[in-house]
Amino acid sequence: MLKKILFLTTAHKYNDDRIFYHQAKSLKNQGFEVEICSLCSDFVGNLEEITIKAFPVLQKSAKQKTDIFLKVCEDFQPDCIICSEPLAVISAKKFRKKKKISIVYDITEWYPSFRMLQPYPFVLRFFHWIKFFLIQLYAGFCSTHFIFGEESKKFPLAYVFPFKKKLMLPYYPDEKYIEKNLRKLDPGKITLCYTGRISKEDGIGNFFKAADFFRKKNPDVQTSILIVGAPKRSEDETYFSDLLKFYNWENITIKEPAPFQFFSKSFSEADLCFDLRENNSEYSKSLPIKLFYYIASGKPVIYTNLQAIEKHLDISKFGYSVNPEDDETIAKLISNYIKNPELYDLHAENARKEYEEKYSWKNIRNPFISFIQQSVQ
Repeated sequence: MLKKILFLTTAHKYNDDRIFYHQAKSLKNQGFEVEICSLCSDFVGNLEEITIKAFPVLQKSAKQKTDIFLKVCEDFQPDCIICSEPLAVISAKKFRKKKKISIVYDITEWYPSFRMLQPYPFVLRFFHWIKFFLIQLYAGFCSTHFIFGEESKKFPLAYVFPFKKKLMLPYYPDEKYIEKNLRKLDPGKITLCYTGRISKEDGIGNFFKAADFFRKKNPDVQTSILIVGAPKRSEDETYFSDLLKFYNWENITIKEPAPFQFFSKSFSEADLCFDLRENNSEYSKSLPIKLFYYIASGKPVIYTNLQAIEKHLDISKFGYSVNPEDDETIAKLISNYIKNPELYDLHAENARKEYEEKYSWKNIRNPFISFIQQSVQ
C-alpha cells in the first residue's frame, strides 16, 4: 500500500516552488501518494497526479483554519504531514492523537519575521514577538522531525530540541525549470535586471540609483532596465511609481511576475542580475533564493553583502558583493564588465558551473526523499 504524504501550509500557495515543484513532485515520482492543502490560494483538483485542496481562507480565525486542516487530514489519512507554519504543525498534532504519524516541520521563514510585526504599533511589537516566538517553540515541540532551509534558521528549534531528527534542505532549483542563457556582452549595450517583490527594503531604490549613476557616467552605453515583479502593498506601489517618474527611463521593460516554471525564462535577456536589498538583521542572515536561479541561468550577479551569502557561497567567482547604497562602486563594477568582456564571460561560465556542481536540486533530492521515507517507517 502506498504511503501517503500530506503538505499543510497557511501562507504558501499550492503551487509554491519548494512545496509543489520540488518536494511534492519528487515524492510523487518516488511512489508516494501526495496531497497539498493550502489556505491562501483557491483550487481543488489534481495537478500532475498530485491532489490539491486549496482554499482562500487566510483571513479566517485560527480555529476555522485548524478545522479545515483537520478535515483534510481525516479525509486523506496521511502517514506523514509536512508543515510550513506553526498553525499547520499544531493542527497536525491534533490529528496525531487519532493516528500515529510523523510531523515534519519545514522551516524556511523567520518566525516571527519583521513583516509579521509591521502591522502592530511599535511599542507593542516586542510583546507580539514574544508571543510568536513561544508559538514557534510549541510548534517545535509538536513536530517529530525538522527540515531547515538554511543554517541560520536552525535557531532556536535545533538547539531547544537537539535529539529530533533534522535535515538541511536548501532552495536549489531543479534543472527542468531553468532557462540556461549565457550571453556575450555587446560593448555598446547592457541590460540590468531586477526581479521579485518591488519595495524599498527589497532594494528597488538602490537598484535605480546605481543604474542611473552608471548611465550618467557612461552615456555612450545603451543601458536598458528589465524589471520582473510587482509591488504587494499600496505604499510599495506609490514608492515604485515615484521612482519611475523621477528617473523617467526610455529603455525600461516591466514584466508581471512570471509563473514559477517560467521564472528563469522571464529574465533570459538580462546581462547582469541584481539584488540590492537592505542589509538589515533579518535579510543579512537569509540566503536569497533568487541567487540560485540567476547563477543556474548563467547570469553574473551584484548582490548586497549579506552575511548568509558570505557564509555559504564564494560570490567572487560569478559576481560581486557590495554595499547596496554605494551606487558609485556598483556603477564601476558594471563598467568593469563592459571594459573587460572576458571577465564577464568567465563569471557567466563560473555561475553555471557552480550551479551544476554544487547548487542543483539533483544534489539534494535523494537525501530529502530518504529523510521522508525514514520518517514513515
